[in-house]
Amino acid sequence: MGAITDTIAIAHLIAKYAELVDTGDLAGVGELFADAVFIGSGEPVPGRAGGVERMLRDSVILYEDGTPRTHHVTINIAVDVDEEAGTAAARSYVTVFQALPDFPLQPVAAGRCSDRFERRDGHWRCTERQVRIHLVGDVSRHLRGQPTR
Repeated sequence: MGAITDTIAIAHLIAKYAELVDTGDLAGVGELFADAVFIGSGEPVPGRAGGVERMLRDSVILYEDGTPRTHHVTINIAVDVDEEAGTAAARSYVTVFQALPDFPLQPVAAGRCSDRFERRDGHWRCTERQVRIHLVGDVSRHLRGQPTR
């Protein structure tokens, strides 16, 4: 693959995470990170054996339509590919919006993601995702056990 093709493939994986979470496909997120370690605010979570899917099922509130009623906006994606090593690193900004009938549309969290990837059998796979949330709004309707702000 070429650098541009690799960069696009990796950007698609980053966008896929947002799409899967927003549609409530937590099993799909688990598959996306099956070979990765997810690092958030708690202990690192290995993707193998369904760890990432389980973490999300334990923390993300899904509504009657099967979604968390969120919209993850990922911007400023920068990808650095090491063609020879078959690895890549990416960084991006994320803002999470949420709306419910009794909760007007608003940003509930914003931060940065740092990702690492590895090419296996000609396909890119995520090996690490680190999420650092710097700005937190009212996540009480998005994450379990969170106080209302």
